[in-house]
Amino acid sequence: MAKTGEVEQNWWLVDATEKVVGRLASDIATILMGKHRPEYTPHVDTGDFVIVTNVEKVVLTGRKWEQKAYTWYTGYPGLRSETAAKRAEKHPEKILREAVRRMLPKSKLGRKMLSKLKVYVGSDHPHQAQQPEPKDLGAK
Repeated sequence: MAKTGEVEQNWWLVDATEKVVGRLASDIATILMGKHRPEYTPHVDTGDFVIVTNVEKVVLTGRKWEQKAYTWYTGYPGLRSETAAKRAEKHPEKILREAVRRMLPKSKLGRKMLSKLKVYVGSDHPHQAQQPEPKDLGAK
């Protein structure tokens, strides 16, 4: 069993160009939780850091660009809502981040895992010093 602070965390670089959101999100969530390691322990953060670039080029299957709706509560009566296409225009990184967040545990540990996900529009990122290794995720 892994202990807190004993696990060495790697940095992975993922290119999201032409990847399906759900498949990519489930692979990223697995790495963030640490389930890809033999010493996976549910109550310890054994996951790695993941950097995702070109997130504006992700793909949704079917008619999800028009039909999928994201809703949120503002504090006033009623809910706010927008389609996936509108969200992709304004904040394309939120589509993938929300998909991954919903696949992680709903706890303090899950929020810590989500903070290890770095999502960027375009191919540039400020994490060159960590020497991330490229990884192919979200394959069919």
